[in-house]
Amino acid sequence: MLPPTAWRASRPLHVHAAVLLSRIPAHRQFVRGFATVDSAAPSPQNKPGPLKGVRILDLSRVLAAPFCTQILADYGADVIKVEAIGKGDDTRHWKMPGEDTTWNENAGPMSNYFASVNRNKRSITLDLKKHKGRDILFRLAKNADVVIENFKPGTMDRLGVGYEQIKVVHPSIIYATISGYGPGGPYGSRGGYDPIAAAEAGLLHITGEQTGPPVRTGLGMIDMSTGLYLHGAIMAALYARTTTGQGQRIDASLFETQVSMLTNVGLTWLNLGIEADRWGCQHPSIYPYDAFPTKDLYLVCGATNDAQFAKLCKLLGLDEALIKDPRFSTNAQRSTNRKELGPIFNDVFKTKTTDEWLAVFDGSGLPCAPINNMERTFAHPQTEARGMVTERSYEARTSGSIRLIAPPVKFGETPPTIRSNPPQLGQHTEEILSESGYKKEEIDSLRGEGVV
Repeated sequence: MLPPTAWRASRPLHVHAAVLLSRIPAHRQFVRGFATVDSAAPSPQNKPGPLKGVRILDLSRVLAAPFCTQILADYGADVIKVEAIGKGDDTRHWKMPGEDTTWNENAGPMSNYFASVNRNKRSITLDLKKHKGRDILFRLAKNADVVIENFKPGTMDRLGVGYEQIKVVHPSIIYATISGYGPGGPYGSRGGYDPIAAAEAGLLHITGEQTGPPVRTGLGMIDMSTGLYLHGAIMAALYARTTTGQGQRIDASLFETQVSMLTNVGLTWLNLGIEADRWGCQHPSIYPYDAFPTKDLYLVCGATNDAQFAKLCKLLGLDEALIKDPRFSTNAQRSTNRKELGPIFNDVFKTKTTDEWLAVFDGSGLPCAPINNMERTFAHPQTEARGMVTERSYEARTSGSIRLIAPPVKFGETPPTIRSNPPQLGQHTEEILSESGYKKEEIDSLRGEGVV
């Protein structure tokens, strides 16, 4: 890798890449500054994506970091998932009642939870407590662009495979970590859990009905948001490396992610000293903006300005006097008097079914949507039109196939792809070791010693 002094800011980026390419050994290639092993011509199973050529060594488990690495894998990166021998990622064992019957016995530990965030990855099992296991990890790290882990801070250092140790064998590595609170500060040594971060960093305080208890969101939103933050940070660090030649450590934490997501609620406290409250489905400064009960379900709709409020009232057949009522004539007044206005809207919405109201709102331009369950969500015409579900043949399932949620971001020229199914535990161990130069007899010996 070129030292930072060898790079000149005046050079165009493609010139930097060309210079860098000339310094890389012949057995390796560089794509946009990212290391990769020699690759075969594109095929239906190996379509090029925007991150084709990037190799990621993924030592993470559960949700936050695996969600991050799945995004990078969808974009074309080669993600090698390092798992514990015999057990693997914890989520392989997190099954819903009755799910066991949907997986073949020879599938090993596998679940829909694991499958939801681990497609497009290759799995190798490795015992990092053994010296030879760490040697394998170092060899894999030499040929990687990124290492990512989400163990409690200090765990990887104690195992001898932390950033400082990896940096010795690969100075330009991007070493990314996710933890509960970050490696510093008085809580730095604590573990990380989505509901704990939600509680401690303010989300549960503002989630739920105004007069009810705090409510957790139905998904691990802080975990996944941290993964989203980290995937962007990794891409930024990779881009920075193309101009500086330097790797770096990146730290993300659940706590800091949630603090950052307080956004307008946080700034209202910081700058006005106004404490936040729970609002259910309502908006703290706009009314009406709520989930209203219909004859059968719920309908979310609202009016974000006075003109929309007038249109909404007319659509609902409400008396024009309501629009001119001084209690409701401006958004500020409506927000202040929402307790009086809310029951009026509730009574009207209960007179029709959700689908009947959707027909009334059709073409109005007003924000309006039903609260859909999973069945209605995946039957939604927009879900199909945008290709948000894909089905693949999959021998691990008794049905012979698996349906997956597709990547949400579309690329015009380098589309994300689902190239491979969620891996069975250790499925690619021999393949990955062979790529790293191990001979079959060596691999057999490592298996016999319980290293892989």
